Amino acid sequence: MILVPVKNLVDAKQRLSSVLSPEQRFALAQAMCEDVLQALACWPTRPAVAVVTSDSFACDLAARFNFEVVADDNSGETSAIEMATAVCRGRGAESTLVVPADIPLIDIAELQEIVDTAPPGGAVLVPDAAGRGTNAAWRAPGDLFPLRFGNDSFLPHLAAAKATGLPCVVLELPGIARDVDRPEDLHELAAASGDRQSQRLARSWNLGSRDQVYHGAEHR
Repeated sequence: MILVPVKNLVDAKQRLSSVLSPEQRFALAQAMCEDVLQALACWPTRPAVAVVTSDSFACDLAARFNFEVVADDNSGETSAIEMATAVCRGRGAESTLVVPADIPLIDIAELQEIVDTAPPGGAVLVPDAAGRGTNAAWRAPGDLFPLRFGNDSFLPHLAAAKATGLPCVVLELPGIARDVDRPEDLHELAAASGDRQSQRLARSWNLGSRDQVYHGAEHR
């Protein structure tokens, strides 16, 4: 099963507060979430998808794509995935693939590469562009090791996967690796090829122009 954790989007992307207003950050988080779920919906051979969230927008999106919703309690991504993994285990799911909702350049070919590369028992990890975070984690069985998300989750996940004694594959996938947390990420999103909703939004803000940049300190 594919698990997509989505925290409360109105509070998302605080690290972009120097360049985006709260309303813009909210709109960006919504657009990225839609881009990710749209990519999953277009993947013809995908496993079942569950959106792990209590956010109303994400719940509505999940319904539109006929994805399941696993309600969380807003206690954080790590605990949400732990709870959703237990749900998968209870249903006898053979594997889990966790992807975040803020990697809008994710594409079907990369997702399929994860599945094609995955060992029958073991893990596949996809680091973020900086090599510090984890932007996709495949586990078979689905609860092979616990996931602990944060800015520096990749090396702990790699160590936990190797400690199981089962194979662990690390894939460098540029679309999945590109999350949007810093102002420079936003510029790269706008400049990248493609026409996803989040890209159209970022381009509409014309962030190269100083007149269009939101200076949070000036509005406090």
